[in-house]
Amino acid sequence: MLKAHQVTTKNLSLAVSDCFWKMVRESVEQQADVFKASRFNLETEWKNNYPRLRELDRNELFEKAKNEILDEVISLSQVTPQLWESILQKKLWERVSTHVIENIYLPAAQTMDSGTFNTTIDIKLKQWTDKQLPHKALEVAWETLQEEFARFMAEYKGKDQDDIFDKLKEAVKDESIKRHKWNERAMDSLRVIQHNTLEDRSITDKPQWDAAIQFMEETLQSRLKDNESVIRDMVGPDWKERWLKWVNRTPEQHIRNETKNELDRLLKLHDDHTAYLASDEVTTVRKNLEGRGVEVDPVLIKDTWHQLYRRHFLQKALTHCSLCKRGFYYYQRHFVDSELECNDVVLFWRIQRMLVITANTLRQQLTNTEVRRLEKNVKEVLDDFGEDLEKKTQLITGRRVQLAEDL
Repeated sequence: MLKAHQVTTKNLSLAVSDCFWKMVRESVEQQADVFKASRFNLETEWKNNYPRLRELDRNELFEKAKNEILDEVISLSQVTPQLWESILQKKLWERVSTHVIENIYLPAAQTMDSGTFNTTIDIKLKQWTDKQLPHKALEVAWETLQEEFARFMAEYKGKDQDDIFDKLKEAVKDESIKRHKWNERAMDSLRVIQHNTLEDRSITDKPQWDAAIQFMEETLQSRLKDNESVIRDMVGPDWKERWLKWVNRTPEQHIRNETKNELDRLLKLHDDHTAYLASDEVTTVRKNLEGRGVEVDPVLIKDTWHQLYRRHFLQKALTHCSLCKRGFYYYQRHFVDSELECNDVVLFWRIQRMLVITANTLRQQLTNTEVRRLEKNVKEVLDDFGEDLEKKTQLITGRRVQLAEDL
């Protein structure tokens, strides 16, 4: 019943071996069919969703993003000196203008005396330079560097840039800025430069004088516009708005408006009034308002007076500014035998010159030192992220990445 090839251990082992490899072959072919079907599905999904993109895994995508980021940082060093200085000068003035007007110019100008004005200005400028100005200037420079860095990355993003890198670029930007420490040794030299600049009051030619007057006019007009807006909010809509827009004043706005009218009459009678109301004047205004049936608190009277006097002072300062347009000749003679005094123009020239020289100094520090240090930080951050698999997985995500990995 048994044949020769069915007996002996050798034949049995050969039979088992044939059976085993037949099973392996069938299993492998079956798995290969599954993989082929899976790969076909993945390739079809890729072609439909990402037809113009190569299949790059997470590491390849990171290297591509790294090159793009380094290109963007290099672009930062190509910002022109003129653009740096323009941005720095504008931002610095926005940061310090309120202090200059509220704490330096207005308190000094309201003294109504030339000698007191110059003395007050010199003292306040010295205090400002010693304590605040260099810090504010370095804050502005640091913020400008951050904003320009972010702007270049955003602009680069618009040029066929892959949004799959957004998380990574944002993380690199934040970490680089976090690691960047501004060179504080520059503060002492900047303080000296600013102090020497503000001490100088020698305007050399008429164009500089005209530029200072233009700067002063623009500043005062901006402050007057803000002041008018505050007063308008205090007293509510005028008769034209009430008729055309069908709006009414609130009870508080009505009281403010009556107080404003009373204080306006006081200002017309005393054009050279000081910045503060005397106690008897507050009492007189309150009694006059009570006579018209308006109950008003002294604090509200003083608050309203502050805004009205501010508007009155700014309007007079603008008028004086117009008169000073022809005052350069008198300035050269130190205003001797002249009723015209333009010390406020000299102040704004000193401030304007300080802004220009500070912007130039900060620009040199930015282009010579800080941009290169920021570029070095970016490279270090990218190297650290490149060695951190968990970080790359966290920052480079999405279906496209997973699909490329699966393929």
